[in-house]
Amino acid sequence: MEEIEVLVADETHEKYVDIILDTISEAAKVRGTGIARRTHEYLVTKIREAKAVIALCGDEFAGFSYIETWGNKQYVTTSGLIVHPKYRGRHLAKRIKDMTFSLARTRWPKAKIFSLTSGAAVMQMNTQLGYKPVTFAELTDDEAFWKGCEGCVNVDILRRTGRKYCICTGMLFDPEEHLPAKIPESVLERIRLLEAPPWPPPGGEGGAGLHSEDERRTLFPVSDGRPRTIWTFEGVCSREQEQTYRRRKDIVEIP
Repeated sequence: MEEIEVLVADETHEKYVDIILDTISEAAKVRGTGIARRTHEYLVTKIREAKAVIALCGDEFAGFSYIETWGNKQYVTTSGLIVHPKYRGRHLAKRIKDMTFSLARTRWPKAKIFSLTSGAAVMQMNTQLGYKPVTFAELTDDEAFWKGCEGCVNVDILRRTGRKYCICTGMLFDPEEHLPAKIPESVLERIRLLEAPPWPPPGGEGGAGLHSEDERRTLFPVSDGRPRTIWTFEGVCSREQEQTYRRRKDIVEIP
């Protein structure tokens, strides 16, 4: 039996998009339940953004799923899980689900991961990963996500209930619930400040040395003999470092 490879899809896998869409469509007909339709362009975008997982047996398509962020990356969905009929019964869905889950946790470790599903097998896999059943109110309120349900045959139920429930079950993985103890935000802020690089950050080519006099005049302008708040960080440090520097009381004003 030839081995099936499960991997994060890239541009070389765009040729499989049509068969992926056909497999999803046929599965919806067989199950008689709703699966939101996706366009060819949509799946191509997920592949190019490294948000898709594909399973291949040699050069033959075997399975697929993808992830997407919502609500300013506070939520992530794993969607479109499908296994080609030829390769069912080989625990392939679990391998694909594990890969999409790992991809989501790696890229957005603080995001809540959720799933809308009507399939018992997916519910079981979600439960094993730490998902819990939740009401739709606990999922993202991002309208772009819910608009995706417009392609489902059961969307009328979602509309009639005011988006409170539908055929699908909402399931949520909250990363904070899987920590043995919760660290207070005040402590996390203290840790960020302790780990922040010293100010001013290195200047000059290759990061060697401190800022020149001209650079200091640009970064730390003085008006009427009084120091001003630092506003210009462009080209000096990363955005994350900038946010940390702005929180440090000792560098808000430069004498």
